[in-house]
Amino acid sequence: MMTGYPRADGRKGIRNVAVVAYLVECAHHVAREIAQGFRSSEVQVIGFPGCFPNAYGQRMMEQLATHPNVGAVLLVSLGCESFNRYALAEAVRASGRPVHIVTIQETGGTRSSIAAGRRWLEEQLPALAAAPRLPMALSELVIGTVCGGSDGTSGITGNPAAGRAFDQFVAEGATCIFEETGELIGCEHIMAARAVTLELGRELEAAVAKAARYYATLGYGSFAAGNADGGLSTIEEKSMGAYAKSGASPICGLVKPGDVPPRGGLYLLDVVPDGEVRFGFPNINDNAEIAELIACGSHAVLFVTGRGSVVGSPISPVVKICANPETYRRMAEDMDVDAGAILEGRATLDEVGREIHDLVVALADGRRTASEELGHQEFVLTYKAFEPIGPACLPAR
Repeated sequence: MMTGYPRADGRKGIRNVAVVAYLVECAHHVAREIAQGFRSSEVQVIGFPGCFPNAYGQRMMEQLATHPNVGAVLLVSLGCESFNRYALAEAVRASGRPVHIVTIQETGGTRSSIAAGRRWLEEQLPALAAAPRLPMALSELVIGTVCGGSDGTSGITGNPAAGRAFDQFVAEGATCIFEETGELIGCEHIMAARAVTLELGRELEAAVAKAARYYATLGYGSFAAGNADGGLSTIEEKSMGAYAKSGASPICGLVKPGDVPPRGGLYLLDVVPDGEVRFGFPNINDNAEIAELIACGSHAVLFVTGRGSVVGSPISPVVKICANPETYRRMAEDMDVDAGAILEGRATLDEVGREIHDLVVALADGRRTASEELGHQEFVLTYKAFEPIGPACLPAR
């Protein structure tokens, strides 16, 4: 039976981690050293590196620090950055979680700040370890999906298998979120036809059109040399594979980073900034997309890879689905699911989809992913800007 840690906002978490959050890159080392003292415990590091304020960065940090998988938050500030640490602390406190700020300039520098942070965590960890768990329904789960290190097998095995798992979860009332609008170019009309309203369909098409304009302005798209080496020829071909991981369920909404879907169903996450191109590449690597899915409430993230990826993430476990059987044989220690079995006739799409589904359910009963066992905590948060979503993005049902 699935169980979760109850939170004051009614959600439940499948993990109960303590987050050490640096509020400027200058505080990153101190935050990392604080966490290093608890390698055997659920202590993870996130942070915003910029020195000048950004509404997207502030919102992302607030959503991540109050994620249902988080039980306590230690904020590490240099002291002179523009990040509003007091607003973040208040948001965490209002959520019912313990929170503490270590300000390096006021605490006496590196060593004293590390010691102060570790002392606070030592006080919090026993309570986190003893926290009660309550029964958790499948309909309370939020699952995200992303693909990275894609090759010619990704759209044949791993991505459609993730899509089959999504269809099962949606049928059970769970919330599923797919993204990568820059890798859905060419699929927007097919996607719009699955929208529950015509107005939402137009919003989905507009999100992909925005991504196409953004990449055209930059002069390059979301297509890496490794994709070509792996057998992909064009962004359209890559898009068809990326689109497959959305499954076949009706699309009931469009959200932006930090928006938590209001009810179960399938949602598109628009990750490309609004307005003129100001911040460079929308997602500088896969970890940025994982962070945005988590900020939308994802308890776990399905990560499909053909060439091979080793990343995990703080806060929410990452389920590594390997599309290529040769890659799986080389990198089995980093993988959770061998979707390449489909290519070799050892399993069907439905069987691998069920395996993915059951693995996510097992995470809520204590099972750990390969990236968790290996200690992966990759995290990226950069500058962006978004306008609020409109009413057409979340049709009433």
